[in-house]
Amino acid sequence: MNRTDRKHRPERPENGRDGPPAEVDAAFDLWLQRGLHQLYDGVAAEPIPDELLKLIEEDRTRKRD
Repeated sequence: MNRTDRKHRPERPENGRDGPPAEVDAAFDLWLQRGLHQLYDGVAAEPIPDELLKLIEEDRTRKRD
């Protein structure tokens, strides 16, 4: 790292961690959660097909034996 890089490197956050402050982490988590809900809530609400449930149950039975 040369002198110029050191001059322009951001300072460490006040929380003493290497990374963004907790407020930034919380904001990102909220943004991600909302985005994932928008994308996948409709799919997660769909009923599971009977054929898939049958395969899952067969797999459970095989693991017990």
